[in-house]
Amino acid sequence: MTKFLLAAVTAMLVMPVLPPPASASPIETACLRSDRPQATRALCRCIGSVAQSTLTRSEQRRAARFFRDPQMAQDIRMSKSDRDNAFWTRYRAFGAAAEQRCAM
Repeated sequence: MTKFLLAAVTAMLVMPVLPPPASASPIETACLRSDRPQATRALCRCIGSVAQSTLTRSEQRRAARFFRDPQMAQDIRMSKSDRDNAFWTRYRAFGAAAEQRCAM
């Protein structure tokens, strides 16, 4: 019983010191799951980090679908919708920022 109590107290003391588990962005996850040979963990993490700072969570999910369905990106790019055009402008800004920050 004493060992269990000691372990529980130790765990409670150590827990605040440990960083919270990282949550991968939808873009990072899609990048890692892609079949592209250049998609290294470091590169995908960097791209995901840029996505988190430039796109909303909803926009990240939308852009992550481009990895599975590149035609979707083309459809949005060619769309006449104001909503799609605004998204595409932000997506291009994200792409430029990711290219600049994550170039290896």
